[in-house]
Amino acid sequence: MTPLHIETPLLESRTLSRAANRTVWLKMEALQPPGSFKIRGIGHACSHYVRRGARRLISSSGGNAGIAVAYAGRQLQVPVLVVVPETTTERAIDLIRQQGADVQVHGASWQEANELALSMVTDSDAFLHPFDDPLLWQGHGSMIDEVARRGRKPELVILSVGGGGLLCGVLEGLHRNGWSDVPVMAVETSGADSFARSVEAGERIELPAISSIATSLGARRVCEQAFDWTHRHPIRSLVVPDQAAVRACLRFMDDHRVVVEPACGAALAAIYDHADRLEACASVLVIVCGGVTASVAQLQQWATQV
Repeated sequence: MTPLHIETPLLESRTLSRAANRTVWLKMEALQPPGSFKIRGIGHACSHYVRRGARRLISSSGGNAGIAVAYAGRQLQVPVLVVVPETTTERAIDLIRQQGADVQVHGASWQEANELALSMVTDSDAFLHPFDDPLLWQGHGSMIDEVARRGRKPELVILSVGGGGLLCGVLEGLHRNGWSDVPVMAVETSGADSFARSVEAGERIELPAISSIATSLGARRVCEQAFDWTHRHPIRSLVVPDQAAVRACLRFMDDHRVVVEPACGAALAAIYDHADRLEACASVLVIVCGGVTASVAQLQQWATQV
């Protein structure tokens, strides 16, 4: 079955390279058809479930994962139901519906939406978790496969962390390509920093609430696999304020003419604002994970608020 994702460009950024005083490569996942890296793993999982006979796809996400499932269902010609929490923006709901999926709004948080979605799964359905599924990690790892085929082994990979799906996928990709020696910098925003707090505590910590505007990073607790990787791979944690993430989005828009969410801006802020944390790395790979639930107007509004 043909993959539902595209092979994205690997670009050398002269602007970011000059800002960081080292070569910065960008894996442009923001250019995926549904707007984020999510389609890699979700497309892989959806294709797998449909091959096994699933007649409907159900997910619980008010953001990029829900949009990716809806896109996958349309491509595979399978109906999709996405349960989203009440905090989901009208823009996100509209983007899910644009792909032909049904949307049901339920609960004050993702946890409540997820519980309802799980209760609706029948024997003929497949459930798509937004980040905690080995099939997703296998699919997300394909972005590293593409970098390896280009022969561009970095000395550091920088990415944003929410629930940990992207982190798990990138690490799986690094190891299956023999790059287990490449460290990863995991970046979060303040108020959505469950991974950093877990690393500091030595155990998975659940946040009482998400207070960051980077709602795509808004998992109150990272998946177990993401935390387990901290014992098997060199991972550095970095937490940046919301204003740094938004500022990075606006700078990136000027530098590369691409709009991304603050969840992605967190990783970009590591280059724009924290080049001193990159140590002696001569080449850095940044996963530009994308995100389509924030508009230019929204970014500009946030820039005046935070």
